[in-house]
Amino acid sequence: MNDTAQPAVTGEKKPYVKEFPLREAHHLVRDLMTPNPWIYWTDFLFHITLGWAAFFTALFSPLFSLWQLGGFVVAVLALYRSAIFVHELAHLKKGTFRNFRLVWNILSGIPFMIPSFTYDGVHNDHHKPDVYGTAADGEYLPFATRKPAEMVVYVLLSFLIPIALAARFVLLTPISYLIPPLRKIVWERASSLTIDPAYRRAPDAIRNDLNWQQQELGAFVFGASIIALVWFGVFPLSVLILWYLIAVSVFILNSLRTLAAHAYRNPGDRKMTLPEQYLDSVNIPGNILVTPLWAPVGLRYHATHHLFMSMPYHNLGRAQRRLVTRLTDNSQYIKTLRSGLWPALKQIWRESSEAAAKASQQQNG
Repeated sequence: MNDTAQPAVTGEKKPYVKEFPLREAHHLVRDLMTPNPWIYWTDFLFHITLGWAAFFTALFSPLFSLWQLGGFVVAVLALYRSAIFVHELAHLKKGTFRNFRLVWNILSGIPFMIPSFTYDGVHNDHHKPDVYGTAADGEYLPFATRKPAEMVVYVLLSFLIPIALAARFVLLTPISYLIPPLRKIVWERASSLTIDPAYRRAPDAIRNDLNWQQQELGAFVFGASIIALVWFGVFPLSVLILWYLIAVSVFILNSLRTLAAHAYRNPGDRKMTLPEQYLDSVNIPGNILVTPLWAPVGLRYHATHHLFMSMPYHNLGRAQRRLVTRLTDNSQYIKTLRSGLWPALKQIWRESSEAAAKASQQQNG
């Protein structure tokens, strides 16, 4: 790619885009683009096993005991990390990691009603310069230009998402097959993991995940079976309650991480170049022990990921360190750095508050 990429708006001078050392950055990390299957399998299988073991520990331990509370925390963190592999699946080269995708869907995606097809295509569009930050990007809302209350609402929606996902697969799947016109609506409006509730998949969107209907059926069978077993008293109601509480906790963690992943400053009225995407994103190297708990599977290097979206998660840290220390001029690269989750959230909250105050002044003036 050319280091001297032109601004997205004709005639608008943007030195930081022109000076971004994109070619040099690519040269420094070109050996880090190959995923290691052993790392993927070991990481996922360890954490999904730990997560479900902790789930059943919490389920069968005395109410509010240390064993139950400890099991709950471990289950949330381990199952959260396991679920985030859906992000990697969206980026892995088509036709590769087929067994990994199958196992992930069986052990994580389907039990939590987020089979991989719900992220396939949607997330890839998020990385396209013609889509990123625009109204067509389902994973971007200009929070920094709106009222802070919208971020609060976004986080609080985490309490409804597990119920909505269960309803989508347990109820809408069979009903949509009985009412064919409903299939189109379900595909467009209820089959995508996004942060924009108004997002719609294009009716002719390519379904890269070729077995998406099998995933949908698997989620229906799993969800309906668990509910039926609880209904008939085979499983205790606490199974569903614990599943819901863990899912809510996972979605709250992910919503906070998502708010810290970008600057969200583009109001959606223009396209952004790849360097602009990068500079609108955030890197939080943070603490090696704590940060990966809330930003797992490489997502603490989110800006670096937007620069090299095909780079496997296990190499993002190495890429980050190389670019900081070896770029001839790293002044643009380090603009994306934040010291932690709280500073990142405070910054977007402050910008949102300032934007809301300015809008109010203009309205009253």
